[in-house]
Amino acid sequence: MPVRWRDLDAFNHVNNSKYLSYLEEARLRWMLSVPGQGLDDDVAPVVAAATLNYRRPIQWPSEVVIELFVERLGNTSVSVGHRIVAADNPGVLFCDGNVVMVWIDRQSGRAAPLPHAVREVCSVDATSEKP
Repeated sequence: MPVRWRDLDAFNHVNNSKYLSYLEEARLRWMLSVPGQGLDDDVAPVVAAATLNYRRPIQWPSEVVIELFVERLGNTSVSVGHRIVAADNPGVLFCDGNVVMVWIDRQSGRAAPLPHAVREVCSVDATSEKP
């Protein structure tokens, strides 16, 4: 993902709030790649918690890679670990942490079981090693 000029703050590096935007974009792209992911009229995922550990500032111009991996798979939620690293040097870590996504029933607003397709793809991801 390219770092955009408009992502910079007064200190001339990527504003901390933009890290969340980068992570959101990566999660959405991942979700859209999962057939039957649970983005429909009945259920949808919401972010219940987000943890970001800022390790170093991101400068402009540059490109970053957002890595996602399953940390925990629950009945109604998935904890998605994340890392933002330099595209030209994956050893340069800008941010790490995780996001807890909970699927909810759109009618009741209550937690709903994970869609089968999400559980299936996350089960495969959870068995592989994280970075």
